[in-house]
Amino acid sequence: MSSNRAVKKIRYVLKWMPDRLYIQLNYFAHFHRFANLVKPSTFNEKLNWLKLHDHNPLYTQMADKYAVKALVESAVGSEYLIPTIGVWNSFDEIDFDSLPQSFVLKCTHDSEGIVIIRDKNNMDKKAIKKKITTALKQNYYYIGREWPYKNIKPRIIAEPFFIDDETGELRDYKFLCFNGLPKLLFVASDRGKDQVKFDFFDMRFKHLSIRQKYPNSLITIKKPDRFDEMITVCKKLAEGIPHVRVDLYEMNGKVYFGELTLYHFGGFVPFQPEEWDKRLGEYIILNI
Repeated sequence: MSSNRAVKKIRYVLKWMPDRLYIQLNYFAHFHRFANLVKPSTFNEKLNWLKLHDHNPLYTQMADKYAVKALVESAVGSEYLIPTIGVWNSFDEIDFDSLPQSFVLKCTHDSEGIVIIRDKNNMDKKAIKKKITTALKQNYYYIGREWPYKNIKPRIIAEPFFIDDETGELRDYKFLCFNGLPKLLFVASDRGKDQVKFDFFDMRFKHLSIRQKYPNSLITIKKPDRFDEMITVCKKLAEGIPHVRVDLYEMNGKVYFGELTLYHFGGFVPFQPEEWDKRLGEYIILNI
C-alpha cells in the first residue's frame, strides 16, 4: 500500500471524530499550525470554514460525477458533456461486452475510484474490480470531511476514453472561481505518465510562479484555443457559489466539462510561495 493510500485509510478509521477536531488535526499535520476557523483569512482556512458552515443542498449534486451532468446541461448545454455510456450500482452489473474497446470507469461519489482502460482485451479485470469495489464501500466524506460527499449514492459510470491529438493526452484546465468569477487556473499535464505537473496561470494565461503539491512542467504549456469560451462556461457554472473549481478539457478544438470541486485539495495543501494562500483567500467572501 502506498503511503498516500495508507494515510487515507487512517483518516477513514477516524470517522468517529467530530468534524472540527478532525479538520484541525489534519490542518496541523500539513501546515504545522491550527486553522483560524473563527476569523479565517487564507484560502485553505476559508475552504475548511465552508465545510463546516456552508451546507447548500445543491453541493451534493455538484459533487456527484453523474448527477452533476444535469446541472451542466441546464447551465451551458449538453454539448459540453462527455457522454455517459452506462451507469451501474455494482461492478458485477457491468456488461463489458457492450462497452467500446477503450473507456473510463468512474465512481460517482469520490475522487479515487477511476480506472482508464485503453484496451479491454488486455485489461486486468480482477484488479479493476478490486479497486472499484473498494471505492464503492467507502464514504469519501470521512477522508477530508467534505460534507457534500456524505449522501451521494455510490455508483459506477463509464465514459469514452478521449485524448487530444495535438498534446497526446487529455489536459485538465482547472479554474479557481469566486462568486462566479474565475481568477486563475492551473493546468494538469503528464497524468498518464504518473509524473503529474501543475502550472498556474492568470486569466491572461500568463504563467505564475506558484507550486502546489506537484512540480511545474518542463515544457511550455500552450494557451487553449478556446480559452475565452472556457471562461464563459466557468462563469455560468460557478455563479452564486463562494468558491468552486471548474475543471474543463479542450480536446481537438472542443471544450468539455470535467467536474466541479468545492474544496480544492480538501483545503489541506500549502502553496509555494505561501503568500498565495493569503491572496486567494481574499477572493472568498464569507457570511460570518
